[in-house]
Amino acid sequence: MLAPLHVDDFPEELAVKAELLPVTFTLHMVSGALALVLVPLAILLSGSPRWHRPLARIAALDVVLAGVTAFPVALVAPVTRWSAWGFAAQGVVWLVLLGLGLRHIRAGRTEAHRACMLLMAATMTGAIFFRVYLALWAIFAQGRHYELFYAVDAWVAWSVPLGLTALVLRQQGNWRNSAP
Repeated sequence: MLAPLHVDDFPEELAVKAELLPVTFTLHMVSGALALVLVPLAILLSGSPRWHRPLARIAALDVVLAGVTAFPVALVAPVTRWSAWGFAAQGVVWLVLLGLGLRHIRAGRTEAHRACMLLMAATMTGAIFFRVYLALWAIFAQGRHYELFYAVDAWVAWSVPLGLTALVLRQQGNWRNSAP
């Protein structure tokens, strides 16, 4: 969570964003890292409303902050136009799923709420998978086709976990009767 404060260690692509958007970039990185902790914790505590509700409210506010700040961070000085749109699409999907989840829980549709929150969490894992895939590329590709890989990674890192989670929810039967 403190990484945005140490921009000297950043790859060039992130250092440029940190320089052009110092406040927005830091807010996005810190709130995004916090979401990676708060969202799974809220899901784990879903069986205990006393703890789940306040934590989920804090997580939702954090997701809104991370999601809204994702757009300028994605679109300013992108590695490629396709990568920028991949990150922006992830932000849109993340915020839409949060909104749908909130709408469902307010209407008392707990299974639909659960599905939306699990899909939102799956989308969020793109932040982790993106970095894992990028590290694997750095190890195995020896610098070849960087821009192409980066653009593909910006889409695959979040869309594959989202699709797999949707498939699991559908197979469990939680999707059909309470689709978001």
